[in-house]
Amino acid sequence: MFPKKKEDREYRDSLLQASLIGLHLVASTFVGLFLGLALDTWLDTRPWFTMVLLFMGIAAGFKNMFQEVRKIQRNESRKNESKGK
Repeated sequence: MFPKKKEDREYRDSLLQASLIGLHLVASTFVGLFLGLALDTWLDTRPWFTMVLLFMGIAAGFKNMFQEVRKIQRNESRKNESKGK
């Protein structure tokens, strides 16, 4: 069912990592948005919590995305170093 060749496995892993990057951005944005909407509804302060938590969610998504990209780059540089030896 899963690819047996090393190249196919590396391709699948790269695809999964790329989808994880997008998932980080979208999920944290929606969490911030829905949390802000819930607080605004509960405290009747519309739109302040929504705006603040939405921007915080977007910032958290970019932070997570940046960390994931750095992790991928570190793994790639380790692979390249091991191939060179």
